[in-house]
Amino acid sequence: MSKPRVALFVTCLVDLHRPSVGFAAIRLLEDAGCDVEVPQAQTCCGQPAYNSGDRATAQAIARQVIRAFRGYDHVVAPSGSCAAMIAHHYPALFESSDPAALGEARELAARTHELTAFLHDVLGATPNPTRYEGVAAYHDGCSGLRELGVREQPRALLAGVAGLQLRELVERDVCCGFGGTFCVKYPEISTRMVSDKTRDIAASGADTLLAGDMGCLLNLAGRLSRQGSTVRVRHVAEVLAGMTADAAPIGQVL
Repeated sequence: MSKPRVALFVTCLVDLHRPSVGFAAIRLLEDAGCDVEVPQAQTCCGQPAYNSGDRATAQAIARQVIRAFRGYDHVVAPSGSCAAMIAHHYPALFESSDPAALGEARELAARTHELTAFLHDVLGATPNPTRYEGVAAYHDGCSGLRELGVREQPRALLAGVAGLQLRELVERDVCCGFGGTFCVKYPEISTRMVSDKTRDIAASGADTLLAGDMGCLLNLAGRLSRQGSTVRVRHVAEVLAGMTADAAPIGQVL
């Protein structure tokens, strides 16, 4: 039986701020029996333009992404936000204007997945045994949770990590205040929201914060750092792949 041919949608924030997440995703996918490729022609998913109401630019970006990811069995992103943009909002971009592009957008949407959901739900994979010593709280990013139903999958995968204790936040499904362009448009509200979230993290007693979306992680790591917190912030893929020694916690320097 041939291996699934999987394209990794790297995401802008992983590419620019945290390449270790991309490498961790590749390790997890390859260990799960996939042939993984990273199309060089990929770009941003177009979410900033889409959220700002610039539909023409969002459509142009979507067409580029559709071309770049043709022919793969699956497209996987280490981000619920980017995966949801492709899987839910691409078809809406062309629904009333371009039937041919609509068909291609729907076809791409059907084979696009968030990383932990793909490993758990599609492949039924169990990551190779690894260890992480710590008490971790998990933050559910809004897009992954509400648009893709990603909640239990990362927790199920993390249950196999030796030495890791998961502790739930009281308000685990509340937004951290990043919201893409939201934090730029409404900085005061965003700051209040992320401060509420970091207070919840501190109350949990966790020494590590995990999540599956770099936007949330950068936002939370920045606020925790400014508050003088020692909580380690990491993408879930780094822990699952056993690659925490390859990069300092987000917002810190080795």
